[in-house]
Amino acid sequence: MKRRILTLLLAGCLCLGLAACGQSAQEDTTAAADTSAEADANADTDAAASEDAEAAETETADTAEATGSGKVTVYMPSPAGLADKLAAAFTEKTGIQVEQFQGTTGEILARLETEAANPVADVVILASWSDGLSMKEDGQIMSYTPANADLVNEGWIDEDSMLFGYSASAVGVIYNTTIYPELSADWADLAGADYTDDIAIPDPEKSGACKDFLAGLVTGLDNGEEIMQSWADNGLTVPGANSAALESVTTGEKGILIAGVDYNAYSSMADGEPISIYYPASGTVVNPRPAMIMNTAPNVDNAKAFIDFLFSDEAQQMVADAYLLPGRSDIQCDGRTNLADIPQIPTDWSAMMGVADDTAAKLNEICQ
Repeated sequence: MKRRILTLLLAGCLCLGLAACGQSAQEDTTAAADTSAEADANADTDAAASEDAEAAETETADTAEATGSGKVTVYMPSPAGLADKLAAAFTEKTGIQVEQFQGTTGEILARLETEAANPVADVVILASWSDGLSMKEDGQIMSYTPANADLVNEGWIDEDSMLFGYSASAVGVIYNTTIYPELSADWADLAGADYTDDIAIPDPEKSGACKDFLAGLVTGLDNGEEIMQSWADNGLTVPGANSAALESVTTGEKGILIAGVDYNAYSSMADGEPISIYYPASGTVVNPRPAMIMNTAPNVDNAKAFIDFLFSDEAQQMVADAYLLPGRSDIQCDGRTNLADIPQIPTDWSAMMGVADDTAAKLNEICQ
């Protein structure tokens, strides 16, 4: 009996042991499976994270390409339509945003003076080459060699490569064709009795182009100062800057505008205004419009990129379409007189720079 009981107890222990072993094996198998699943999940997570990081990096690169490296601040004279087109095209090409200030040469120079302690401008463009030379003399601008420099009109980049004539205007005689159906009088002839009290001129202290013309007149012609005085004696008036002066002729208030900026005339003629323009036989001043990089430019690299763009095919064609003379010799204009066909007064820009401000002030004084 005791032996039978002992046998039964041994059999029970054996069963319990086998059951325990089976459970342990199952737990080991489950644990291994869980570990493997966790490893797979971690691998998937790492791969997803890597893909996300790569996608983010790609998106950042695309954004950088789309937005460029910041901005460039450009101070630019009229025409406003050209300034806006150049800014938009430059941004589209480079992704660099253009912040603009548009005004007359006088307004731009005044703004630069007020900002001297806290410079803002990267690129400054003026309608006066002599004012650009003055900025150079004052040490305000830096040297650079722009793209396509070999194609620029002779003399439109200064010897130190600081002033870049990306475009130009010339002044001529603009007249109202309802008052004078035809006109070809030379500068001195406009002091004649036929034109008494019917002649106007832009304010040379506001118009850089007019100021440079007067400086060229008195330094390039032997009788330049006498001609200027004779206009004043014949009733010459100063209605304001270029736009106001031109308006006095388009409306018929005055019949003749002396030293009117040519691109304004061509644009108004295209709009159907009853005016015409010619360049007197004794010559006029072709005034390159200097683009310059400021020594204090906050965004020098972007400024250089903008100067390069100004001499691109695209920008130079915009210049021609705005009735300005292109800075490059290989770009010609339709709808206006080209550079080679404009008679010019001999110009000594150093001499002109020395008398420009005083001559402008004198003109206003003798016309009062």
